[in-house]
Amino acid sequence: MHGLWEQVQEAAAAVRAKWSGTPRVGLILGTGLGGLTEQIQTEASIPYGEVPHFPSSTAPTHAGRLVCGTLQGIPLVAMEGRFHYYEGYSLRQVTFPVRVMKALGAELLVVTNAAGGINPQLELADIVVLEDHINLMPDNPLRGVNDDRLGPRWPDLCAPYDRRLLSITRDVALELGMGVHKGVFVAVPGPNLETRAEYRMLKALGADVVGMSTVPEVLVAIHANLKVLAFSVVTDLCLPDCLEPVEVPKILENARIGGEKLARLIPAVLSRWAASP
Repeated sequence: MHGLWEQVQEAAAAVRAKWSGTPRVGLILGTGLGGLTEQIQTEASIPYGEVPHFPSSTAPTHAGRLVCGTLQGIPLVAMEGRFHYYEGYSLRQVTFPVRVMKALGAELLVVTNAAGGINPQLELADIVVLEDHINLMPDNPLRGVNDDRLGPRWPDLCAPYDRRLLSITRDVALELGMGVHKGVFVAVPGPNLETRAEYRMLKALGADVVGMSTVPEVLVAIHANLKVLAFSVVTDLCLPDCLEPVEVPKILENARIGGEKLARLIPAVLSRWAASP
């Protein structure tokens, strides 16, 4: 990771030059899930191209900007669009914004993604709060010489998703009358979707949802000593015995419906988290 610390500091300084706030929360919004930014009291909107060492987001519906401000009175910085391994970036590049969020002062990383539902009990537009994951990415963002200023050589992953936040999410969802599942996310490199045989394998491994993101960012967040809360929106069903070709417009519509649920849930969860000791 030679030079990564310096790059992170340079990027953080560029953000501070445009926004004087100190975020408590970093938020990563996945495909079709950018609607939550409408609730942010925006104080600065920074295109990725204006932040040193940030890649460019090429995925559909990803606006490609940092939104800085407050949500429920909580200062935060939100990525309206993320980076993916399948876009050709290294996992170090994919996860670079998480390092910058930590350098800016964030304590908590909230991640959302659009995912395929492997568990047959899941339905389209369902919300799954992640309690664990399986990493099938072909690389690791922590590989290489470790810089102790960024985190420890061997970060522990016995509980990558904060248990207190999982409990808060459960309680808030019940109060809102919102059904939320707990599940295991499996990360694959993409960009192709999986075969019937591969979905059977992933189900046998214990996965409930599958996607092409999130786990690399979570690994770096844990390395950086950030608390983590993550959500998947089920945008297509990955049931081997009744598999159908995916239609992107339908995926985006399901992401929109699920995103409306998250736009109610996440602010309430953050408010409860910030108010509790």
